[in-house]
Amino acid sequence: MKIAILGAGAWGTALAIALSKDQGPSKRPNTVTLWARDARWHEQALLTRTNERYLPGIELPQQLVLSVSPLGEWLSSQDLVVVATPMAAFRGMLEQLTALSIHQPLVWLCKGFEAPRRNTPLPQALVPQDPASPDALGLMAHEVLEQIHPNAVAGVLSGPSFAREVALGQPTALVAASPHASLRALMVEAFHGPQLRVYANEDLLGVEVGGAVKNVMAIACGICDGLGLGTNARAALITRGLVEISRLGLALGAKSETMMGLSGLGDLVLTATGDLSRNRQVGLALARGLHLSDIVRDLGHVAEGVYSAETVLSRAQALQIEMPITEMVVQVIKEILTPQEAMKSLMARQSRLEF
Repeated sequence: MKIAILGAGAWGTALAIALSKDQGPSKRPNTVTLWARDARWHEQALLTRTNERYLPGIELPQQLVLSVSPLGEWLSSQDLVVVATPMAAFRGMLEQLTALSIHQPLVWLCKGFEAPRRNTPLPQALVPQDPASPDALGLMAHEVLEQIHPNAVAGVLSGPSFAREVALGQPTALVAASPHASLRALMVEAFHGPQLRVYANEDLLGVEVGGAVKNVMAIACGICDGLGLGTNARAALITRGLVEISRLGLALGAKSETMMGLSGLGDLVLTATGDLSRNRQVGLALARGLHLSDIVRDLGHVAEGVYSAETVLSRAQALQIEMPITEMVVQVIKEILTPQEAMKSLMARQSRLEF
């Protein structure tokens, strides 16, 4: 299978490495092209066969094709096009592919919300009572797709996955979500292999919600651990964080079982507890009293929870969904509350029935 991966960040590179390796005797080998827009990165990667910025010390397979060629006709020969940009660049990439009349099956890897855009129509289900409010809400990737290329055969690859572990060939389970049965089958064929176990799911919306909101919860868990509040508190945050993810997902039309799956509970546990989690690292640094701008600068990678937290809260409020953990993360990020004050505020909430 011919697969183009557009974006040479950590996750795009890791997936390219995994898919370039021998997939076993029952599968024909993939021809994988990892595309980047940075000519200097391309020159360095060709010379060292590594991606030193994002995955230092991990070798890029010789059979992996590295490209900086302008996006164009060559994409039409691919069986699958994978967009591996951060959420902030997703719309621009879709617009570019649409302008080039690229109609190949499309998969994206990003997890998060687009920053709010002025005068951008929202899906009807999200339009709140206040007519001024829609401008304050951001969209998930599948909603951006609906605006730019509503007829595309497209889906998302998501689930609990640290890029470095995937690149090293450590066992990982993912979910391939799309409303199109043909694409779900194609994604499983493309991605399932000796180190990657891939499950199909038709609930694209639910998978997107889980992948996006868990980043905010990971910041909260990082703050909790950074303050030394203990494993009891962490377990409570993860559990109640899953409740918040489920509330938003169900209000938007997701299936409840998706919230209990790889892109919901699975990704939440990984991102909230794993030391490779960028969002958890943000929370740990906030607990040490560092300023967010310094944290983001020193991180060197995109932590989607930082950019998604306010949008998650805005969308919850528009749908009249209560998400207190998300609200506390937003107040810490905006420096309205200190991490200590935010945690005290959560604990001081009135007791109620669990469900």
